[in-house]
Amino acid sequence: MKMNQIMKQAQALQEKFKKQLDELRVEATAGGGMVTVQMSGNKTVLGVTIDPEVVDKDDVEMLQDLVTAAVNEASRKVDEEAQSQLGSIAGNIPGLF
Repeated sequence: MKMNQIMKQAQALQEKFKKQLDELRVEATAGGGMVTVQMSGNKTVLGVTIDPEVVDKDDVEMLQDLVTAAVNEASRKVDEEAQSQLGSIAGNIPGLF
């Protein structure tokens, strides 16, 4: 395969990967489902849902910890899914691995 063809194929696969990430949506929870975060593949937080039972004006720190944990878990899920998708896409390039 010529280098030019490989570069074109790599660029097309990169665009496909970017599109898949743009369309990816993950959801993560913390505190047994008390806090839920929805995140896109480019790690934009799309939404946060908080169970009213966890809202306690005397314990704001716990709520902050739960939100942080849910956001971090959503970010980890995006990374995991991106790695999985990249592996399946990169496997389509002959001679890459």
